[in-house]
Amino acid sequence: MAYPRYGGGLGNFSNQMQMGQPMPGTGPAVLPGGYPAYPAYPDSYSSAGDPMWTYFTAVADQDGEVDAEELQKCLTQSGISGTFSPFSLETCRIMIAMLDRDYTGKMGFNEFKELWAALNAWKQNFITVDKDGSGTVERHELNQAIAAMGYRLSPQTLTAIVKRYSKNGRIFFDDYVACCVKLRALTDFFRRRDHMRQGVVSFIYDDFLQGTMAI
Repeated sequence: MAYPRYGGGLGNFSNQMQMGQPMPGTGPAVLPGGYPAYPAYPDSYSSAGDPMWTYFTAVADQDGEVDAEELQKCLTQSGISGTFSPFSLETCRIMIAMLDRDYTGKMGFNEFKELWAALNAWKQNFITVDKDGSGTVERHELNQAIAAMGYRLSPQTLTAIVKRYSKNGRIFFDDYVACCVKLRALTDFFRRRDHMRQGVVSFIYDDFLQGTMAI
């Protein structure tokens, strides 16, 4: 199973996870270990003249960040979900967790810009694989979408994802985005610990819980 690159211990308890070879072909550039590259906005990104800055600050707190409820309001008002249903509060929570590198539980403007780019890419991907225009994707379409992002999942993993995010075998846009967010966030959590870029890491139990329960 290939995975992309993005932009306290309890005794001897540890867990090893192994992933296979990166997926060849098109999609994000894949590095050894299976990490396609996703650009991130630098901390020095200038908001001057950016029309989204005014929009973002309209819902942000005085500290210049948004929580999950404010992010939900911001995305709903922006219309980024198009004709699809607005993002749920739970999906907005894991969006923040995906990019919350300073562990504030909120999202700053640079993180918001990075999220915006990811959402637009995922939306275009969703529309591309939804060939019948049903507003949902089925298992084979989800497989195409995930492969296009640079992942190579086993049939068992794909089945687990479909069971988790589908309703009667169909995955709606909000659930699709939630799936993309969690897949990226967990991959990034794994990648930061895969120092040799070989798809193998050892987790201390508490570290594993902190990383997965936050998403």
